Amino acid sequence: MTWSTHQQDMLREMGIRLWLPPPAVQRGPDGAPAANAPPAQKIQSVPTLSAQPNDLASAAFNRSLETALVGQASGVTADKPSLLTDQMDWDDLGAAVSSCRACGLCESRRQTVFGVGNRQARWMLIGEAPGEQEDREGEPFVGKAGQLLDNMLRAAKLTRSDAEPKQQVYIANVLKCRPPQNRNPLPEEVARCEPFLRRQVALVQPDLILAMGRFAVQSLLGSQEPIGRLRGRVHEYLGVPVVVTYHPAYLLRNPLDKSRSWEDLCLAHEVWARRKGMA
Repeated sequence: MTWSTHQQDMLREMGIRLWLPPPAVQRGPDGAPAANAPPAQKIQSVPTLSAQPNDLASAAFNRSLETALVGQASGVTADKPSLLTDQMDWDDLGAAVSSCRACGLCESRRQTVFGVGNRQARWMLIGEAPGEQEDREGEPFVGKAGQLLDNMLRAAKLTRSDAEPKQQVYIANVLKCRPPQNRNPLPEEVARCEPFLRRQVALVQPDLILAMGRFAVQSLLGSQEPIGRLRGRVHEYLGVPVVVTYHPAYLLRNPLDKSRSWEDLCLAHEVWARRKGMA
């Protein structure tokens, strides 16, 4: 593939050397380079390939880099962090999210929704995607769903407001931009946002993750199982215990399942207590 000048500069800043084909040389009638021909471009070799790799090897190398850059699910795993995010601090990560244009959601968003809460919180709550109010206010879980979540947290003696880390939660979404008309996230959108979420988890270092909603659960666990089959068990993401539950917006439409969500919160508390006891 062809890399733009901006992409080439970014890759060089990351310490990655690209093989680039030399430009065509203008020649005179005798076959020698013309007097006004530009100097031949020096070929930059890739350490893992020969100085002048064949076209097949070069194409494969460039495809692997493209996969890492865009954060495709096939190239981003728990044991192979993204080249672009695995060393970012909070400020760099926030700036990267706010300027991200990796998928089409950047065209319709008002603003990105990064996350909120104590960055040393022991609980991390992960939802699906911003809605209309979140897109407007730049904060996850506002409106009626946010009010219900706050009530649930208060019942569990937790809060998103100022408090000690052991009482406060950090809240983030799988997607940082609102899908138009609140449609379901697309797999490629989730894949491109995953490096941001994974870095947030690595920076917070929570004792427990509460995953809320089908898309959040399936994204974190890499499973197509419905929430009903995943509830009541402890899963894992990046070495952190994960308890799954319903999204507050779902509970507003299905209030009979609120009791099941309370069971999930109780399980999460049990897991957290055991983890604290082992610390």
